[in-house]
Amino acid sequence: MKVFAILALTFVAVSTAPQPAEEHYTDKYDSIDIDSILHNERLYKKYVACLANRGNCSPDGKTLRDNLPDALQTECKKCTEKQKELADKVLKFSLETHRADYDELAKLYDPKGVYAEKYRAEAEKRGIKI
Repeated sequence: MKVFAILALTFVAVSTAPQPAEEHYTDKYDSIDIDSILHNERLYKKYVACLANRGNCSPDGKTLRDNLPDALQTECKKCTEKQKELADKVLKFSLETHRADYDELAKLYDPKGVYAEKYRAEAEKRGIKI
């Protein structure tokens, strides 16, 4: 199962400004059933391990891991609208049900809390409490 859209797992609160198509990350994984991944503990943990650099990555997991720093730095400007929707869903899920995973990834990708603070107000507007 492909999960490029699990990008949000690492607390990306995204901008709503549309970007030209050539500026987007691949939309290859936009049609995935994210709920089936989030509610399958084995798959969910596999992607968390990949992102945390403590497990093997599938090709899509590696793509996600490679793009994550850029997405955080640029407010996800290259994300498609669908990726932004999925990002919100994954972020909310991880914060509410797998807080330890969120915290582990936050320490890795945002050790000083810069992004969490930067995106806090936008996340709260979307019903996500960081």
